[in-house]
Amino acid sequence: MTSLSKTLLDSLDASITDVATAATLPAELYTSEDVLAFEKEALFTRQWVCVGRAEKIPNPGDWFTVTIVGEPLIVVRDKEGQIGCVSAVCQHRAMQVCEGRGNDTTFKCPYHHWIYGLDGRLLGAPAMERTEGFQKGDWGLPALQVEQWMGFVFVNFDPDAAPLAPTLQRYTPYLANYDLENAVCPSTFTLENMPWNWKVMFENFNDGYHANRLHQYVQDFCPSHLSAFPEPWTDDSNVIFRTSGYTHIDGGFNATHRVIMPVFPNLTEEERSRSTFALMPPTLCFGTAPDQCFFFLIRPTSAQTIDVEIGYIFHPSALEDPLFEEKVMLSDAGVQVFVRQDQDATLKVQHGLNSRYAPRGRYSWQEESHVQFNRWLVQRYRSASQGK
Repeated sequence: MTSLSKTLLDSLDASITDVATAATLPAELYTSEDVLAFEKEALFTRQWVCVGRAEKIPNPGDWFTVTIVGEPLIVVRDKEGQIGCVSAVCQHRAMQVCEGRGNDTTFKCPYHHWIYGLDGRLLGAPAMERTEGFQKGDWGLPALQVEQWMGFVFVNFDPDAAPLAPTLQRYTPYLANYDLENAVCPSTFTLENMPWNWKVMFENFNDGYHANRLHQYVQDFCPSHLSAFPEPWTDDSNVIFRTSGYTHIDGGFNATHRVIMPVFPNLTEEERSRSTFALMPPTLCFGTAPDQCFFFLIRPTSAQTIDVEIGYIFHPSALEDPLFEEKVMLSDAGVQVFVRQDQDATLKVQHGLNSRYAPRGRYSWQEESHVQFNRWLVQRYRSASQGK
């Protein structure tokens, strides 16, 4: 595995102190292909990575494919209704077994017609009877660990990884009244090869400091000074989050500053007067508002490019509205204002990180989430560097 230099690792001490004294991460962490190669093994194949919503595969035999740091995977619901994940790489000649999504009882590699069960077991291998010592039981598709949380599917390449849910307990009380397992995500869309590092995306998503500065006027109802960090950071946590208060109840991220969709009915008045923004690295960015939740699934394609799958989650009653599609368009029109501003900012940040003058800057108190993310990151960098 590619490793980080001791000098670089030692320099990270400055980024994990108290927010009042901490410095930003070195620019190299956002620009170097060697760093990304290290992160693939240190983070993406050791941590729980989110691959999508369980409702995307509601029926037995439903499946979809996703690629995580170059590894093509199949996420599938088996005949008993359980969700599993296997490699999409045929164990004969490495052909990708399938692409896209579908519903099947088996997977057949199009190259030589090796046939696999939904659990990855090799069921058929034509003309292999003369191959010495060949046993079908030895050649199934490798399986990953799978865990579901709040309607999301997470997978882990590490067969010995500890369960995910206990490491998210700091945040789960903030989501209880959304009943996300029974909420609906009508569809997602993917932006490909966005020109910035995956950590730039994570930082921008959870940056309260820019809220009504970069997003002046459109986000004045949810100003920077109402950011709060209610739960102390703990080293065993896999979630970094903040709350972001509103100036009035039932705020919405659109030109009206008001909700457009039905409010989740079990929310308290306090919950209707704030959003939450959370990172579950290295792939999931998740946020809440009174009438919808939203998520970004981040997939690096290089050190300085990512694919971003975006989805919105609503209370089921929203879909019963005859004007649901029109309201989605209206809501999205507001969101696109934020998207354009954020994309312009993250692109220019990435350009700046490639400069010889890129700083080790200082944080505002409104950026406490960044220091927590640094601590999550550095802890895992060092663990992997020490071979743990």
